[in-house]
Amino acid sequence: MTQRLSARLVRAAEISAKAWDACANPAGAPWHPFVAHAFFHACEESGSAAAATGWEPRHIALEEAGELVALMPLYVKSHSQGEYVFDHGWADAFMRAGGNYYPKLLCAVPFTPVAGPRFLVRAGEDAAQRRRQLLAAAVDVAEQLDLSSLHLNFLREADWRACGEFGFLRRTDQQFYWHNQNYERFEDFLAALSSRKRKTIRKERQKQEGLAIDWLTGDAIRTEHWDAFFAFYQDTGARKWGRPYLNRAFFDQLAASMGERLLLVLASADGAPIAGALHVIGGDTLYGRYWGCVESHAFLHFELCYYQAMDYAIAHKLKHVEAGAQGPHKLLRGYLPAATYSAHYIRHAGLQRAVADYLDMERREVRQQISHLSRYSPFRKTA
Repeated sequence: MTQRLSARLVRAAEISAKAWDACANPAGAPWHPFVAHAFFHACEESGSAAAATGWEPRHIALEEAGELVALMPLYVKSHSQGEYVFDHGWADAFMRAGGNYYPKLLCAVPFTPVAGPRFLVRAGEDAAQRRRQLLAAAVDVAEQLDLSSLHLNFLREADWRACGEFGFLRRTDQQFYWHNQNYERFEDFLAALSSRKRKTIRKERQKQEGLAIDWLTGDAIRTEHWDAFFAFYQDTGARKWGRPYLNRAFFDQLAASMGERLLLVLASADGAPIAGALHVIGGDTLYGRYWGCVESHAFLHFELCYYQAMDYAIAHKLKHVEAGAQGPHKLLRGYLPAATYSAHYIRHAGLQRAVADYLDMERREVRQQISHLSRYSPFRKTA
C-alpha cells in the first residue's frame, strides 16, 4: 500500500450512504440491493447484525487521501448462524481437537444467501489492485484479532478465482435461478416447458384461485402490512431455525431507506392477510428473500415465492429471479441450477489441510450434481 492509503474498521453508520454506494454500486453495473448502504445500515442499526447477536461489524474502509476508494463488508462472528455456507463440521472438529474456531471473520451479506460483489470498489479504480489490498487487509485483521479464520461467502466467480490465487481455499455449492427469456407473459414461459410440467404448474396455480394476491411496493406497504408479514416471518423462522434472525425494526428501517425497492406479495383470504413473501428489486434481478404464512394452503409457497416473482419479472422486464437457498424442487418450476462460490483462509495449518482435502472432493461432487440436475430441466428439448 502507498503511504497515502489507509485501512480502518467501521460500522455502516460511520460511512455516508453516498460514499458507500459509490463503491457498492458504481455507475454502469446493474444495481445490487444487498451491497447497498441501506441494507447493511438496517441490519446493524436495528440490532439484528450486532455484537450482541454474534455479528460484530468490522467493515474494511480503504481510503486514499481521506477519500473512500474501496470497501469490504466484514463481521466478527461468534457462531455460524445466518450464513448459508455451512462450516459447523469444521468448527466441531477443530474444537474437539482442542482449538477455538470462534470467533471467526466473515465477509458476507447478513442473513441472506445472495451472490454478488464482496470487494466494493469505486468507479475508475484498479479493481484487481483494490481487491488484493482488501484481501491483505482482511488477513491482517484476522491475525491481529487472533481469529481462527476468514470466510468470504457467495462470491462472484472471478473474485473466487482471484481468492484462490491469493492462497484461499475454494468451495462451491449450488442454487437455482430463473431466467427471463424475453417473455411477454407467464403463458410464454409455460409454452417453453414440456407438456407434463406445464400442466403441473397450471394445476398448482389453480389451487390459489380463492385467494386475493396483491403486489405492494413503497408507501403502499403500510404498517399493518408489515405487522402481518412480520408475524408470517416469525412463524417460519421459529419452525426452521428456532428464532428469526431479523427483528421488526429492521423491516421499518429498510422500508424507510429503500421502500421502492421492496415488493411484498401478499395473499389474503376473506379480506385478511394469511401469507406473504418479501422480494427485493435489483437492477436486473428480483431477489426472493423472506416468506411466511398463518394458514396452510397447497402450493401457496410456490405461488408467492416463485410464480408471482416470475410474473413480476416478466411485467417489469427483469432478467432473472433469485429465490434464495435450497432448491431441487425449484428445478421442476423453471429454476435452473448454478454454482455458488465461497473462499476460506484458515490460520491453523492442520485444519487448513483437512478442509482442503474435503473441499477437493466436495467441488467434484457439486459439479456432478449440477450436471445431473441439468438433465432434468423442465424445458422442452430442442433439436
